[in-house]
Amino acid sequence: MAQALAAAGMDAVYSYAGRTAEPAPQPLPRRTGGFGGVEGLVTYLRAEVITEVIDATHPFAAEMSRHAIEACATVGVPLAALERSPWRPEPGDRWTVVADEAAAALALPPQPQRVFLAIGRQTLSAFASAAQHHYLLRLVDPPTAALRLPKAEIVIDRGPFRVEGDVTLLRQHHIDIVVAKNSGGEGARAKVDAARQLGLPMVMIGRPALPARLTLASVAEVMNWLAHSALRRV
Repeated sequence: MAQALAAAGMDAVYSYAGRTAEPAPQPLPRRTGGFGGVEGLVTYLRAEVITEVIDATHPFAAEMSRHAIEACATVGVPLAALERSPWRPEPGDRWTVVADEAAAALALPPQPQRVFLAIGRQTLSAFASAAQHHYLLRLVDPPTAALRLPKAEIVIDRGPFRVEGDVTLLRQHHIDIVVAKNSGGEGARAKVDAARQLGLPMVMIGRPALPARLTLASVAEVMNWLAHSALRRV
């Protein structure tokens, strides 16, 4: 999205939450950190005279998406969400679909398993209730606080990942089951395809519910929406 905006010469700013120590570079001016809730975002939109907002956050960054919906409605700024399509199970897949991380922990078998916990670091504490398992964690940055998982091994790596690499990872660590968030897209789906290839069961966490908003599925659709929005301002 940032590359398309830059290539079109649009006056845009890329906002990072600031949770990753070294985020990927972008071809746009960048700001990092939260806005201070809905009120802070409203203040920013007005101060910077923002005319459109693209919500391209992770599908599980529900709080930021809710703040964007409310702030844009308050200021009267058009909002579009660039949302990747979720992954779908295929014939033969062994998915258990759950609503959240707490439900995912409960969905794991009672007997100890070797679990690839591919959910990032923000919600790992939900699995402290299932501490009998050995967890393999793949994180972008090393954790800054002690984990509440006594049997955990950490791999520091950044996507996009390849199926061959994830198959090797799951085999090397003798993984029995994979837990993932249904973030969709191509950059993180290697673990889904690897689990499928190895015949491993998956606990798939569904996306959080959000208020109604304009949702677009591709960068091209967003660029078309921006063009029409600009015409409406003329």
